[in-house]
Amino acid sequence: MIFDLGAQGAQMALVLILAPLLIGFTRKVKARLLLRRGASIFQPYRDLLRLLRKEVVLAHNASWLFRSAPYVIFATTWVAAALVPTFATGLMFSWSADLIVIIALLGSARFFLALVGMDVGTSFGGIGSSRETMFASLAEPAMIMIIFVIAYPAGSTQLSEVATYMSSDFQLQVSHGFALIALLIVAIAENGRIPVDNPSTHLELTMVHEAMILEYSGRHLAVIELAASLKLLLYISLITCAFIPWGLAPQTAGLGMMTFGVIAYVVKLLAGGFVLAVFETTIAKLRVFRVPDFLGAGLMLGLLGTLLLFVSRSL
Repeated sequence: MIFDLGAQGAQMALVLILAPLLIGFTRKVKARLLLRRGASIFQPYRDLLRLLRKEVVLAHNASWLFRSAPYVIFATTWVAAALVPTFATGLMFSWSADLIVIIALLGSARFFLALVGMDVGTSFGGIGSSRETMFASLAEPAMIMIIFVIAYPAGSTQLSEVATYMSSDFQLQVSHGFALIALLIVAIAENGRIPVDNPSTHLELTMVHEAMILEYSGRHLAVIELAASLKLLLYISLITCAFIPWGLAPQTAGLGMMTFGVIAYVVKLLAGGFVLAVFETTIAKLRVFRVPDFLGAGLMLGLLGTLLLFVSRSL
């Protein structure tokens, strides 16, 4: 009981500690690819500490929702990231690590973020919220299609069972390839990465995520930035758990196998950050009105994967 509780607590702490490191590593790789030195990979930790020490500045017409939403967004994102199996399957709370639950938690965080973007009444906040909801109207149906393609062959929407199926009884199918590409598209759009958005700039006419949090400062901004890094880690963890589950320790594993699982997870996380950095340096940002086409491709791939899954099952 104590070992199981400790393993679950270790997973919750692991995702919280590694999330800023993933952001710093991605920025460092991008800087190196652009022939620049770049900041240290530990710079996101320093930025968070600096924001935590700063005074919070609030607008006069900010409501209670504006003050409390950052903590709600952080809590829901952290819980969702901690539910995804990282180094082991069958942990104490694995019964709640359901794909639909995770998508619902992310949807709740998006809902509160869109609300606070409109709370103060600035024009940029309203633009960012409208764009976020427009993108979500395409991303969430695509995620439902992806979940169906992943969960139907495994017979469950629980990620531990999906990972077990993928690592043992998995049979390569075209539908899984479509689902993987669609999940990559959704992950890029949901995290506001290039070509959907550029997280390293503050161009008012093109930004989405940054537009909704322009009025935040101090500890509120630090909590939101940490939630954003957790969201990126969550999607990489989801991709590795559903499609690259090798290295995950089984439910009855001891401390040695779980330690190996942690090492394997860190390697996969860094590999995901490296691939993301390479992708962002080799592609240009899309115009805002072209983003629905980008997400529509993900939705279409998810739908095609679902149809091919049924066709292959009926043959």
